[in-house]
Amino acid sequence: MDYEAPMPPIDLSSGYNHNPDAPQLMGAGGYLEYRRNMYTSPLFAGKRFIHMGIDIWGPAGAAVYAFADGTIWGFRNNANELDYGPTIVTKHIFGPGNELYALHGHLSLSSLNGIHEGMEIKAGQQIATLGAREENGGWVPHLHFQISPFKPEAPDMPGVVGPEELELAVRTYPDPRMVLGPLYL
Repeated sequence: MDYEAPMPPIDLSSGYNHNPDAPQLMGAGGYLEYRRNMYTSPLFAGKRFIHMGIDIWGPAGAAVYAFADGTIWGFRNNANELDYGPTIVTKHIFGPGNELYALHGHLSLSSLNGIHEGMEIKAGQQIATLGAREENGGWVPHLHFQISPFKPEAPDMPGVVGPEELELAVRTYPDPRMVLGPLYL
């Protein structure tokens, strides 16, 4: 059976506004966007460009809030060039056997202070802040938010995949609008 995307892909091959002097307005980058020419570090091997999360742009220091009750599952600084930088993965339980893991990437380094694995969090509680380019992997300040019903091996998830990985990736990393609501159409 051939995989069919749930919506036509949006092609951001020309990238988005990388100008750090541009106004820092809130904005959203979508799930399953094709982003050729954006992921230029060796981390992506020149083959991974389909976005598996949602990006929410805002100014460095903007608060990041928990979308639901849960716990801090893990955290670390994914400090490779164009990686997530400071990252927190939360765990949420929606009934017996219904676990959901949520990755929050491109955070400030200070977001990793004072937290510990197993720490309880409540819906609407501030859990982090957006990081500046110098600390968030080298990106314009934004939150990369991604979900999975599968426990990750580490506080990390592939934020972009190649076309040959897409069918499995959609099952492993479903559309974050399932929990965030209709941020965009």
